[in-house]
Amino acid sequence: MASESQDRNLPASERKIRKARQEGQVARSRDLAHLAMVGGGGAMLVVAAPALGDWLTRLLGTALRFDARALAEPDVLTQRLLDSTVALLYVLLPIGAAALLLTMVAGVASGGWNFTMKAVAPKMSKLDPIAGIGRLFSSENVTQVIKASVLALLLGATSAFYLRAHIAEFHDLLGMPLPVALRHAHHAVLGGLGLVVLLLAVFAAIDVPLQRFLVSKRLKMSHQEMKEEFKEAEGNMEVKAKVKARMREMAKRRMLAAVPTADLVVMNPTHYAVALKYEDGKMSAPRVVAKGADLVAMKIRDIARESKVPVLQSPALARALWAHTEVDQEVPARLFQAVAQVLAYVYQLRAAMAGRGPMPGDVPSVSVPVDMDPHHKPAGEPGPDGGT
Repeated sequence: MASESQDRNLPASERKIRKARQEGQVARSRDLAHLAMVGGGGAMLVVAAPALGDWLTRLLGTALRFDARALAEPDVLTQRLLDSTVALLYVLLPIGAAALLLTMVAGVASGGWNFTMKAVAPKMSKLDPIAGIGRLFSSENVTQVIKASVLALLLGATSAFYLRAHIAEFHDLLGMPLPVALRHAHHAVLGGLGLVVLLLAVFAAIDVPLQRFLVSKRLKMSHQEMKEEFKEAEGNMEVKAKVKARMREMAKRRMLAAVPTADLVVMNPTHYAVALKYEDGKMSAPRVVAKGADLVAMKIRDIARESKVPVLQSPALARALWAHTEVDQEVPARLFQAVAQVLAYVYQLRAAMAGRGPMPGDVPSVSVPVDMDPHHKPAGEPGPDGGT
């Protein structure tokens, strides 16, 4: 296990990064979220401080007012407490919603938008105590604990020094009227809040790249993992080869099954065979329903003879059709004349055998363009022995 973790020095692939995001493994900075909440709260406090101070003065004045009615009717105080609570909720709920929105914005800013339920799904692996101890003392967790401890220490020290420097101001608030005390408290708290926001900004500037580095380090891959992922993405080569062979075999069977429906098979003596079919009114030109070379050609010939499909020997035409056509493809226009000659011969032969006409003579000699014959060699081209 140790050697495997040490071997993980390759950057994560795009596929692994996408899978990690689906599982909720995204860089999230808590310090940036704290900065957004505290800084956003401070900004709202600065903007709304005058109106909020007046509102809070009126609220406390109403809640703390005692008169004869309050003494005569005890339920009046309860109703005032309820009214004050509802009034506070009208202020606190928008502040909470704003804090939630700022937290989401901070999360998107640090790691991008990512919504998944897999991060909260129960995992039995998390119940393993041995693995839990390993995660507890991992370098990533130790780094997070040290960073959080340093932040807490600095925040506590900054707050203590600020309170000590302004202890007299806070002491004087006790002797001031409530509206004046609220204004002075606002200025005193705002100064301390500014120091806290500045400290959180420094830690957020460090934490955001740190979290991205930790996530990228966690997702690093070994050479073996990269090979396995490539196999999963591209498919096992042996399996793909078997699938392709199976598909070729199925295509071959379908092709051979179409031979009995052909009008004729054109062959050279041993190497090539092409089965042709033409339906007047349905096809614009004769179509190749099967073709093959060597053993497949012999199989096409045998099936044709068993199905009483005429087999004609025309080596040049067979070679040209085999080289320039595909199964279920029409015959090239340059071979129309040659194919028409052999089809006409077959139709005459069928009519004669059915007693509807005279028996045709020998198989016609067809003319095939020399450049469409794959075995044709232009004059002057060296032969296999280097001659002309």
